[in-house]
Amino acid sequence: MVERNLAKVDVASSSLVSRSNFFIINLLTETPTSIPVSIMRFKAVIFDLDGTLIDSMQIWRKVDEEFLGMRGITVPTDLFEHLPQGNSFIQTAQYFKDRFGLKESVSGIMQEWTDMVTHHYKNDIPLKNGVLPLLVYLRENSIPIALGTSNSLFLAETVLVRNGIWKMFESVVTGDMDLMGKPFPDIYLRSSENLKIAPDLCVVIEDTLSGVRAGKAAGMTVYAIHDPDSFAEKDRIVAEADHYFFNYTELMQKLILS
Repeated sequence: MVERNLAKVDVASSSLVSRSNFFIINLLTETPTSIPVSIMRFKAVIFDLDGTLIDSMQIWRKVDEEFLGMRGITVPTDLFEHLPQGNSFIQTAQYFKDRFGLKESVSGIMQEWTDMVTHHYKNDIPLKNGVLPLLVYLRENSIPIALGTSNSLFLAETVLVRNGIWKMFESVVTGDMDLMGKPFPDIYLRSSENLKIAPDLCVVIEDTLSGVRAGKAAGMTVYAIHDPDSFAEKDRIVAEADHYFFNYTELMQKLILS
């Protein structure tokens, strides 16, 4: 994991707001006033967390190896192909318990996973390149931003506070709530309800196949962002998402001009 020091972001700061003009000029080589936000047909943007906003997926692969390895279990190649209730934090813990016959409680498994990754979420998980200018642009132009993640509230808040963007989100729906996980649409539908914006006016940003399917099942437009951890599913992600992007520069340009 490559560490990156990121300055804390205060969305109320005039210095930060003025920086967004610089980002947009560099991105589209036009003045910001020539690309008014009103041309965006979307009224809200809902982000996944791991692999979408932050570079964290490889940490979770190591957690799987260590967690099962400590119990003498090799990680199966089909580990996440049979999640009957979705992949929320709670449901994944239940799945591990049932599949591997673990004696620990679901809450105990969740806590062990949290303990294994908290240091990283507090100290060295960076935002993906290009995330910050997009968030700043959306906030500056009063486009609501929501978080819809299978991860826990504690870990989501921890890593986003650390990267200085927690307060940018007007709605946070996490995988330790009593909801069906992705690929079911519940997380994204709850986000839409919280924002009071119809699903067809929301765009979801996702990196995984299950996330793409959750967004589409919610009746939303889905923009997929490349993450190396999802490479094996790339062809299906490209086929099922509305658009696929290799980086946030491409995604931001498409979003602003949609």
